[in-house]
Amino acid sequence: MSTTLLDLRDARECESRAPELVRRRRGKGESARARGRRPGAAAAADARASALGSSGEQASHTPVLASELLELLDPQPGQLAIDCTFGDGGHARLVAERLGAAGTLVAIDRDPLAEQRFAALAAEAACSLRFIRSGYAEALELLASEGVRADMVYFDLGMSSMQVDTRERGFSYSYEAPLDMRMDPAQQLSAREIVAEWDERQLARALREFGEERHAGAIARAIVRRRAQAPIETTLELVETINSALPAPARFAGGHPAKRSFQALRIAVNDELGQLDRALPRAWALLREGGVIAGISFQSLEDRRVKRFLGERARGCICPPDLPVCVCGREPEAALLKRRSIVPSADEIERNPRAASARLRAARKLSDAAEPQA
Repeated sequence: MSTTLLDLRDARECESRAPELVRRRRGKGESARARGRRPGAAAAADARASALGSSGEQASHTPVLASELLELLDPQPGQLAIDCTFGDGGHARLVAERLGAAGTLVAIDRDPLAEQRFAALAAEAACSLRFIRSGYAEALELLASEGVRADMVYFDLGMSSMQVDTRERGFSYSYEAPLDMRMDPAQQLSAREIVAEWDERQLARALREFGEERHAGAIARAIVRRRAQAPIETTLELVETINSALPAPARFAGGHPAKRSFQALRIAVNDELGQLDRALPRAWALLREGGVIAGISFQSLEDRRVKRFLGERARGCICPPDLPVCVCGREPEAALLKRRSIVPSADEIERNPRAASARLRAARKLSDAAEPQA
């Protein structure tokens, strides 16, 4: 199948009709069934080498748990991979290198900066590439409607380094910036709107459920009081408001006092947990038999969802333990590739402190039974 690369201008013109699609193929195809296996150590070496520049210096962006993810996915020439959270393209670049000219990588992201990073990858990768600018739940539904089947689907959840380092986006509590936190700048809802318009009960619930913030009620009251005097429009104004609501011990323990509140607002703005809940079953349905699904999470709310989803599909018999024989007939749909989550090594955390909270889980699809869409 031949495809072409749409330039970013043409892709933006298509946005009013459907999610943007960008495709590219280079070179002669390799056999889609070339299956030469490489040991995990080689995969790790590939990932480490690709994360370094030609001089051996650390690249500006290093994907988290890159060698571990590559080993679990084990991309082979001619396969089709779906990167649901393209971001800066770190993981996608490693996977694309392994897919070869006969392979296909579908990249998904709703951030226009990610689309720009994709253009750089498209200029050099040998495999066929396609970009869908959309939330990943909607993009996976689109792919399902097209009859796409994947050999691997993976998620690198939360915000990307690209987003947090773009100060004017307002994702970080460390920089003065407008309250924003939108992954898709075209959407209407922003952190500023939530802080300005949600009532105290809504704010407290969001802080508690999405940030697991113990002092959610006090922080919500402080926000409502302060905005009654003047609008809260910047990140540091919000940080000051949060600090004013916390008792002294909470301000000096467990990291930055605004960390959980900023996480909660970001999740609420971008519907991150709703996206994940809708996307996991859709990703599973797209997988071929033998395909791998993987998720890298950075906080417990995401990790619990990935763990529960994979665990439910890896579970077999659900009969009461006192029954002598199985009568439910339930067979596992998945095999967990690791029983416990994979965490970064001490060396990786030293090189990249942002990796410290990462957790990687993955499973292989055992059967190709139809999966109901959420």
